[in-house]
Amino acid sequence: MLYHLLYPLHTTISAFNVFRYITFRTIYASLTAFIICFILGPWFIRKLSQMQVGQYIQEDGPETHHKKAGTPTMGGTLIIFAIIIATMLWTNLTNFYIWILILITTCYAAIGFIDDYLMQVKKRNKGLTVKGKLALQIIIAIITGILVCSRPDFNTQVTIPFFKNISPDLGWGYVIFATLVIVGTSNAVNLTDGLDGLAIGPVIIAAVTYMIFAYVAGHVKFANYLQINYVASSGEATIFCGALAGAGLGFLWFNAYPAQIFMGDVGSLPLGGALGTIAVITKQEILLVIVGGLFVIEALSVIFQVGYFKVTKGRRIFRMAPLHHHFELKGWAEPKVIVRFWIIAIALALISMSTLKLR
Repeated sequence: MLYHLLYPLHTTISAFNVFRYITFRTIYASLTAFIICFILGPWFIRKLSQMQVGQYIQEDGPETHHKKAGTPTMGGTLIIFAIIIATMLWTNLTNFYIWILILITTCYAAIGFIDDYLMQVKKRNKGLTVKGKLALQIIIAIITGILVCSRPDFNTQVTIPFFKNISPDLGWGYVIFATLVIVGTSNAVNLTDGLDGLAIGPVIIAAVTYMIFAYVAGHVKFANYLQINYVASSGEATIFCGALAGAGLGFLWFNAYPAQIFMGDVGSLPLGGALGTIAVITKQEILLVIVGGLFVIEALSVIFQVGYFKVTKGRRIFRMAPLHHHFELKGWAEPKVIVRFWIIAIALALISMSTLKLR
């Protein structure tokens, strides 16, 4: 909105020419989202407390978590609000990919909101059924994949990290692939959201990483120099990534240990879905396995635990899944688990950025 209001004035006031630059708008989108979360955070926490929207703690979870029962949740509503406002203010709203990102973010937030509302407000033991929630996610992801693939200039080849000459073209099969990326990332982030600040930290790291990927993918000279797929108009996604990172930082102020608020499914599902969609748009889909490696590890720990439990009829690989609970039960203090997992996320992000040259 500000871009459309102020950039046209650059012909008479040269200072407004700065709105032309994606880097400038990314910085201020980040700051805008951060300030929204930082300022509204205390008020939002008070409102949730007054409404008694408190976190439900499962009885079979770690005993140390029982004291967290009643902590305000559904804080993801504030994160998504900040992201959308910052995106609307600082991006070029004629950009197709920006509306795709807004679509997936708001739709997945709606799914998470309904699930959280049923559990935290209506005080039901369960929200949406697993099958129902997954079905809604898949439908929205398929629509997103179709819209992206319908772009005449969009390349349906899959980028393989470290191998510049291997790029299989999936054609319309890319829609299925994109759906797997989006839905998989959404649920992986959701599974990681189990400790104070554990999920939002790696989300911020992944957003900053894809901020770089989006910028170079949308810049024809940088893309050609680095021998990566040039995606016309994808540079505006850089600003969305900046807004995501800024909102994440603002939320982390209140979500850091000991947390004053939790994000809930209304935060984890759309944040994961947005990261998956950004990976698709920037043609760095498989690289998300490295960038979001921590989310992958957490998700696999659950899959392996459940599978092994069923096959062996009661035996377990880990003391508890997802993996962060395993380390808690081994005696690690919660802050130690969180910080060490953040360190892993940073290391994986650095490895992923090295692929820009290792091809």
